[in-house]
Amino acid sequence: MQQITPAQLAAWLADTNREKPMLLDVREPWEYQRARIEGSQLVPMREVPGRVGELDSSREVVAICHHGGRSMQVALFLEKQGFTRLHNLVGGIDAWSRTVDPAVPLY
Repeated sequence: MQQITPAQLAAWLADTNREKPMLLDVREPWEYQRARIEGSQLVPMREVPGRVGELDSSREVVAICHHGGRSMQVALFLEKQGFTRLHNLVGGIDAWSRTVDPAVPLY
């Protein structure tokens, strides 16, 4: 697993020559409704073990949560499941809001 900063993720998403990653948001539904990165997919942390079969292990995956802790745990779990193209968003959606997209609400 690699750590990725909000600025690095923003550059990746803006790069038309690079395949977009799956943005795996592991927060709770109420958090996702309040603030999210466009195009992210919600799979709450507690549901990941039962839904791992829905995730494509051949794609780049960026795990996202509020500050980076839950997403780190999910990324470590996915590594144990054989995923090799994993990234954890450092600082989570909070850092994204503060440094990349201020239109995404802080909470």
